[in-house]
Amino acid sequence: MADQKNKSDQAEKPYLVLARKYRPTDFSGLVGQDAMVQTFANAFKSGRVHHAFILTGVRGVGKTTTARILARAFNYENEHSKRPTLDIQKPGVHCQAIIQGRHVDVIEMDAASNTGIDDIREIIDSVKYAPASAPFKVYIIDEVHMLSKQAFNGLLKTLEEPPPYVKFIFATTEIRSVPITVLSRCQRFDLRRVNSDVMMEHLTSLLKQENVEFESDALAMIIRAGEGSVRDCLSLTDQAIAHGDGKITSDTVKTMLGLADRTQSIDLFEALLSGEIAPALELARTLYDVGVDPLAIISDLARFTHLVSRTKIVPTTANDISISPDERDRAEKFSGQLSMRVLTRTWQILQQGLSEISRSGDAVQAMEMVLIKLAYAADLPTPDELIKKLQNQSGSEQNTSSPTVSSSSSSAPNSLAPKPQLSAVSGGGQSLAHDRQVLADPATSIAPDATPDIKKANAPENFAQLIELASKERDLAIKHALETDVRPISFVKGHIEIALTKNADRSIVSTLATKLKQWTGENWLVSLSNKEYENMQNSTPTVRETKASQKASLFEAANADEMVLAVMQAFEDAQLVEVVKLNSSQSDENKNQTDKNNKSQDEK
Repeated sequence: MADQKNKSDQAEKPYLVLARKYRPTDFSGLVGQDAMVQTFANAFKSGRVHHAFILTGVRGVGKTTTARILARAFNYENEHSKRPTLDIQKPGVHCQAIIQGRHVDVIEMDAASNTGIDDIREIIDSVKYAPASAPFKVYIIDEVHMLSKQAFNGLLKTLEEPPPYVKFIFATTEIRSVPITVLSRCQRFDLRRVNSDVMMEHLTSLLKQENVEFESDALAMIIRAGEGSVRDCLSLTDQAIAHGDGKITSDTVKTMLGLADRTQSIDLFEALLSGEIAPALELARTLYDVGVDPLAIISDLARFTHLVSRTKIVPTTANDISISPDERDRAEKFSGQLSMRVLTRTWQILQQGLSEISRSGDAVQAMEMVLIKLAYAADLPTPDELIKKLQNQSGSEQNTSSPTVSSSSSSAPNSLAPKPQLSAVSGGGQSLAHDRQVLADPATSIAPDATPDIKKANAPENFAQLIELASKERDLAIKHALETDVRPISFVKGHIEIALTKNADRSIVSTLATKLKQWTGENWLVSLSNKEYENMQNSTPTVRETKASQKASLFEAANADEMVLAVMQAFEDAQLVEVVKLNSSQSDENKNQTDKNNKSQDEK
């Protein structure tokens, strides 16, 4: 009968989630906040306990739990003593009521739903009265940053000079939203994210108490998804137990979280950085077909790129317990093969791809285009590689004057060095295979016929050619400034003297000199004329003013033309819209055609 009664009680008892079931009731059970616990221990030991505290940190790291533990510590009372202490493993007179949130002298308020001055006024009024049964009256205000400006201002005086029996404990995830006047009246404690090792130990101990079978790789995935939050990890663990029917395995956690297989993600990374587009797209489609979101695929690639980059700089990164052995080994391998420039370029493409996918109407198409872009960018030379190639090309051209080199190059034009094959089908991605080779031995990829042909423009000989050069280089800003803001004074090779209009940007002088250096490969001096602006305005027009003046002259001449006057008289509403100046050949041709027409009319 007793066994049946116990089973009946267990069946009727509601399930308590892990985050509440294993919530710490004293500082010995608080996970990952050793520095804060030590500070409180020293303060209580020396009797230097402040009257107001503010606890900040990300969600689920123990802010509210710490506040309740402090409320117990302030009001700890047993048959031997009645004083604040952190030695509260054995429950005191008030502990059970405080833990259950029903003690009359420990008031918890959620500032997210009690934001106004009226709610704070109730606290201010109740502060006047001494605690009913406990030694201290403790006010716990959660999400304190949600209070209104008036509520904060109303609390300032009481917070600065409270009665000796009052303690304030604030908790917030947005410490920057709390006014500095409040922060200056409180002792601040920053609760840290719990690192992977501590979290793994905590979850392992907890699951053993629950008699739940688990895989370490599955817990590593949960810890990674929890991002240092104990509550998030425990909630995910609860969900994983239910999803796996009492067991926590890697496969069930991957399905539950919608994660890609880590090995397949790394295979995809390797295919992309090798320029193998077709296999990469097939692998990405396979991941999508098994339920992995396109954003998750790109996020996993970005995460692995970050891991490789960090491993390259800080080799001890691979010791993180949340990293699987396969990830660790392959990250170390890639960190030795890929340069930091390639890794940062890959990271930038993936981050841009995340925003493109989130905005796209078809996430799969956007994902595939990001992967294609990444694969084709894999073998683009970095700036230092391009400089090495150009330097080698310059050295090769100088060495061609030697009879020995000339004869060898003429007999075997491609025998200087083996060139990497750039495949148009695969995108030419040779980063993994050639990245270190290019940096260590530039001669292996710098055959003269593989070097891009970079030519400098001919130096302009007058101002019109300068404008034409700016147009050819597609620098519309410079072209517009030359036409509208610059008055040409003198122009010789290597030196241009100009004057500027009244509203011109004077930085055009230095910008033009820089652009000419880039375009022509020669140094140019661009100087401002010392003549007064008024003189320049009268004597030297800008190109646009010159064109406007010429156009006005053409209209004036056309309006004086007899034929135009006759047409205007014949057609009352006729207007002269445009005047085109013909060259001599066009003028002679039109004259001959007119003579032929007149002769034909005479014959008729």
